[in-house]
Amino acid sequence: MPTTLPRLYAHPFSSYCQKVLIALYENQTPFDYRNLEDAEANAELTALWPMRRFPVLVDGDRTVIEASCVIEYLDLHYPGPVKLIPEDRDAALETRMLDRFFDNYVSTPQQKVVFDHLRPEADRDPCGVRDARTMLETSYAWLDARMATREWAIGDVFTLADCGAAPFLFYADWTHPIDPGFAHVRAYRARLLARPSVKRAVDEARPYRPYFPLGAPDRD
Repeated sequence: MPTTLPRLYAHPFSSYCQKVLIALYENQTPFDYRNLEDAEANAELTALWPMRRFPVLVDGDRTVIEASCVIEYLDLHYPGPVKLIPEDRDAALETRMLDRFFDNYVSTPQQKVVFDHLRPEADRDPCGVRDARTMLETSYAWLDARMATREWAIGDVFTLADCGAAPFLFYADWTHPIDPGFAHVRAYRARLLARPSVKRAVDEARPYRPYFPLGAPDRD
């Protein structure tokens, strides 16, 4: 294992960066935080990864992209008391499945709505936004039934799936509010926001709330 700390290129307000930060905070893993508000950190990121998507983790001569892969890497090379990928293979498969659910069916439609708002009005996609909101409603309904009998995404342990669920449901509720009828989803979101690792990530992002294109609500 490298003797230097793993270096994370991330922005505190990014949901995918928060996903990795939560994993790091869960296990109190030391790391070198390269905040992308800094121009020098941005230049380093561009040299490392021309797509300029983040987070990106650098550990010695290894560069790891994509939030889920970064968390898996940390779980493998920097294990802590919270096992984010269960040892049991069935539970690990369920964890990865739920991770993909939150990425593809909560974060993706949520970001569709936000990014469409950033376009010039003539280039906006109202049909696509309607479809994205419908997907969010469908996802809330599916998740509500699932969370009726669970504390965390796969049961009674906090995993990779919850690392993603926390920021994605956080911003999804800002973008397309979770109806009170989805009481189990709302309760799950509240449990996530009360967890110390999540609370820390949310608090670190507070100074950047004016960046939210739809206007950050005065809550959370």
